[in-house]
This record gives sequence, structure tokens and C-alpha cells, in this order.
Amino acid sequence: MVEKAPSTYKFQASGDLMKLIQRDDVAEILDFINEEYYYWHKIKRIPLPQGITPLELWGIVKLRRRISPTRIQFNKHLFNWNTNNRIQEFLHFLDMNVGGTLESPYTIPSEDKGRYMISSIMEEAIASSQIEGAVTTRKIAKEMLRQNKKPTNKSEQMIVNNYRTIKRIVEIKAQPLNKENLLEIHKLIAFNTLSNPLEEGAFREDNDVKLVDMATGQIVHHPPDTAELGNFLNDLYKFFNDEDSKVFIHPLIKASIIHFMVGYIHPFADGNGRTARALFYWYLLKKGYWLTEYLSISRMILKAKAQYARAFQYTEVDEHDLTYFIVFNLRVMKLSFDELRGYIQRKNEEKKRLSDFMGVEGISYRQSVILEWFNKDPALLLTVKETQTRLAVSNGSARNDLNMLSEKGYLRSKGMNKVTNGYLKGPEFDKLLQG
Repeated sequence: MVEKAPSTYKFQASGDLMKLIQRDDVAEILDFINEEYYYWHKIKRIPLPQGITPLELWGIVKLRRRISPTRIQFNKHLFNWNTNNRIQEFLHFLDMNVGGTLESPYTIPSEDKGRYMISSIMEEAIASSQIEGAVTTRKIAKEMLRQNKKPTNKSEQMIVNNYRTIKRIVEIKAQPLNKENLLEIHKLIAFNTLSNPLEEGAFREDNDVKLVDMATGQIVHHPPDTAELGNFLNDLYKFFNDEDSKVFIHPLIKASIIHFMVGYIHPFADGNGRTARALFYWYLLKKGYWLTEYLSISRMILKAKAQYARAFQYTEVDEHDLTYFIVFNLRVMKLSFDELRGYIQRKNEEKKRLSDFMGVEGISYRQSVILEWFNKDPALLLTVKETQTRLAVSNGSARNDLNMLSEKGYLRSKGMNKVTNGYLKGPEFDKLLQG
């Protein structure tokens, strides 16, 4: 629960702030606060020059922020934001990289795009579920998804649901948002995870929903009355679909606002956070930020859960100023891109090591990738289904690759049950590296 800021209206009306604004030492600290976009509880702790109090500084900050914000309305509720230099820097960086193309040496090779995308979707599904309380490790969760195992508990079900939801969004990314596909997304996300199955893919019907600080028991957000949901959602559909836009709003800012508004409106009994992040992801793909498919944005959010929660709260308690939430989202996207760039670097280094296998006569690139898996994990037991998922290829292609490697003796087949075969290192595998 964040501290509510003191009112500054009477103080600003006195006109005493103008003398302080003209001081160089005050101007310098104001520029810093504006770029970091600090809220009151941080501002009051900043070491100040003589002759100015924290309340006076907060008064100047609020005066500047109220002068020329961009405003938007959802069901007669006004929201606003300011575009400072930090936001413009983030927007430029993300436009050039997430909406553009990765330059060498970070280009994603065409033969690897399917694998990279599946891996990132898995990471996003796992992290988005962990934000909402799913308890598992990345290793166990990835193994479950790769091997297409049936979920055994709620945490695993949440991860499978998120994985299926993101794959569905990739399929429908060009479609407009409407009531039907919003409910479809929620039904996918919530399947078999709610105490009341009737709430899956259905808007909440009562006001017995509140967000509570688990540490203190304080209520931090009262969602709008159910009587207002229809108007809120209609405005959200129009906003998402770029209808009746009077002014241009940068897509990255718009995606951040969509993310916030789903959390603010809270249209469902549960699963609102996962739905909000799914729509954020969907809108960016729709607007051409194709590299979003390869980013694990929720993984970065998971690392900063407290900041994520505060970004929501700052916006709500500080006159619906969305700048706090926008800055957080843009920073997370940049960190996600930086992580992807590092991942591609590591994979390119791994690719160089594949040359030991790619030089073998009759071995394709995909098959060399499979052999490298066994080189890294000699005890690996691989199925056709897991190979299909890892490589993002058809079942037939995965089966053919494994069978060809078995015929050459590099792998060997082992019956796991009456239907499924597993593949292990074969008798000729170690000779590959010796030659």
C-alpha cells in the first residue's frame, strides 16, 4: 500500500512556487525527478537544497505534470500521462529493435526462428503464471510443455493455459478485439484453475472483488461497479482497435495503457493479470512489433513484482497518472530485448560448436541440433513429441530425423510403453566427436 500524497492545490495557487522554480539548484533536481518520474514517497526523502521543503518540491513537480499531459477517457473516468525524455528514449530504442530487425551478429537465422519462438512462448507462459502464484521451476515447467505432459496441479495448469493462450494470440493477432474473443482468451487462461468453473470465460457479475495487500490486509483497489463494466469494455475495444482516435498515441504507450486498464477494470473474477499481459502482447503483435513473439516480458516483470504492483498503485492514487505504469512497461520491454540479445549471442556461439556434427556426411542442420542436445546431456531420453516441440516442426519431420539418426547408430530407440518410443545415445555417437 503506497502512501497517499498530500494535496498541493492551495499551495500552488499562492504563487510562491515561481521564485523556487527559477533557482538553478531546484531546476536541476526537478529535471532528475521528471526523468525518473518519482512519486511523493521518494521525493520526500531526496536531500534538498536549503530554502525548499519536500512539500514545496512536490508542489512544483505536480504543477509541471498538470500543465500539458495527454488525456484519455474510459467510461467518464479521466486518465493522463506525460512524455518525458526517458520515455522518448525508450520508444526510439524499441522502435528500432523490437519493431525493426536485429542487426548482425544478433540476427535470428530463419532456420532457428521456430525454435526461438517456441522457447520464448514457454518462458512467457511460465513467468506470467508465476507472477500470479504458480509454484514450480522453469526446468520442470519447460519439461512438461516440451513433452506435452498433462498438468498435475493448479500451477502446472496455469502454465499450460498461458502457453495455449499465447499460441492462440499469435494465430489471431490481426483480428480486432471484441467481447467474443476477449472471453475466449480468458477461458483459455482460466481453464480448470478457478474455484467456480462457471467463471471461466465470463465477466464478473458482482462487486465482491477487491485487491488486497497480503502483508497488511489493506484494500489497494476497488474495481468499478459491474454496472459500469459494459461501458468500460466498449471503450477498451475501441481503444484497442484504434477507433475514433483524435490524436496519435504511440503503440508502445497504447499497449501499456491497455495492460493497465484491464487490471483497473478487473472484468473477471480471477485471471485479470494474465489477461492484461496477454492483451499487451496481442496489441504489440498487431501493430507490427514482431519481435515481441521472441521476448519474455513477464519474466522481467517477475523479477520486479514489487515495482510492478507499485506502478499500478502510483497511477491510481496520483490522479490516474499513467506515466508511472508506462515507464515501468517500457523499461521491462527494453530489459527483455537485452536478455533476448544475450540469448541469441549464446545460441550463435552454440551454433559454432555444431560444426562438429554438421561436417558428418548425411547429417542435416536439424539433426546436428538434436545431436548437440545429447552432447550437452548424455542421459537425455527424447521422444518424437518433445523433438517436435523443441524444433517447432511437424510430427513427421521430428520422427524422420530421429529414425535417420537411429539408422546410423548415433541414437538408439527404446520402448517406453506400448505406443511411445524414446531415443537415447547410440553406439556410434561417441565416434562422431573422435573423428
